[in-house]
Amino acid sequence: MKPDGRVGILISGRGSNMEAIVRAAEERRIPGVVAVVISNLPEAPGLKKAQEHGIETLALEPRSASKSENYDRRIVAALEERRVDLVCLAGYMRILTAVFLKAYGGRILNIHPSLLPAFPGLEVQRKALEYGVRYSGATVHFVDAEVDTGPIVLQAVVPVESDDTPATLAARILAEEHRIYPESVRLFLEGRLQIEGRRVRILPAPG
Repeated sequence: MKPDGRVGILISGRGSNMEAIVRAAEERRIPGVVAVVISNLPEAPGLKKAQEHGIETLALEPRSASKSENYDRRIVAALEERRVDLVCLAGYMRILTAVFLKAYGGRILNIHPSLLPAFPGLEVQRKALEYGVRYSGATVHFVDAEVDTGPIVLQAVVPVESDDTPATLAARILAEEHRIYPESVRLFLEGRLQIEGRRVRILPAPG
């Protein structure tokens, strides 16, 4: 990947992982810039956070709550207009359609608050506690046609304490999300992630 790659981030809420990537770019911990932050919800708090960092924001409301190829075409057009190299989903609460995957296949990352393939989907910490796992964590993965099933880039392990609630477990996992998501973005922009079937090979740093 060329130096100073351009990242587009999609959000639906507070955007804490978005802000972690933005700060990493500002501090030159990743070789790139955040070109745009897009939300499907105009009231998403993360939009204001992005604006405070001087980043362009777009609120593109879908015309339907269902999967929409027309909506994804609008998103893709906005990303391509801004010459985005990598798309990061950061709490984006829509399932991408084939239109999006065709345009950016192999160039979309997502963060999920569990050790995938365990506990995909929603209410992850509640599921982990009910199942009685000793460890949970966070996963950065490439996005494919299914939900939370794409090839895994990085994971971080978080012990589950006996007195944990979904909220306390989520807070500890979130701290790890903020660490491994920018690191995954860095590896991608450095051209060091190679997808081989279900596996992602991390190539050594040049030199």
